[in-house]
Amino acid sequence: MKQCIILVLLNVMIAACGWAQDSSGSNQQQRDISSLIDQYAEAREKQDTVLLKSILTDDIDQLVSSGEWRSGIRAAIQGMQGSSSSNPGKRTLTVDKIRFLSPETAIVDARYEIQNPDGSSRKMWSTFMVIYQADRWKIAAIRNMLPTGYS
Repeated sequence: MKQCIILVLLNVMIAACGWAQDSSGSNQQQRDISSLIDQYAEAREKQDTVLLKSILTDDIDQLVSSGEWRSGIRAAIQGMQGSSSSNPGKRTLTVDKIRFLSPETAIVDARYEIQNPDGSSRKMWSTFMVIYQADRWKIAAIRNMLPTGYS
């Protein structure tokens, strides 16, 4: 009887391990997502709407640090262009963490810095929700934050 209970418990533990969520993703997925964020930064820097359209989902939504919501690809791209024009400076996004919710969905946290023309900088955080769609990773949502006490 004791052996039977141990065998059942062992089987349950093995099954639970199989169902456990892997939040790290593969090395290739990590590289592909980091590349996606680099492409986003490049597209913003160059105001490349063609590249933006290829890496954003049609139903993207974005919340920027001013509190403005941008819903849909058209509003997001217009807002990004306007923001880049009215807030000039070199934008740098550095991926800090990628957490996979499933093999096709991940949350990406990145440090976001805008180096202003006068030499000052604005240090923020950006969180991206990315999904694997049509054989590539795309950005489905962006949240920009200007936290107090940022380091």
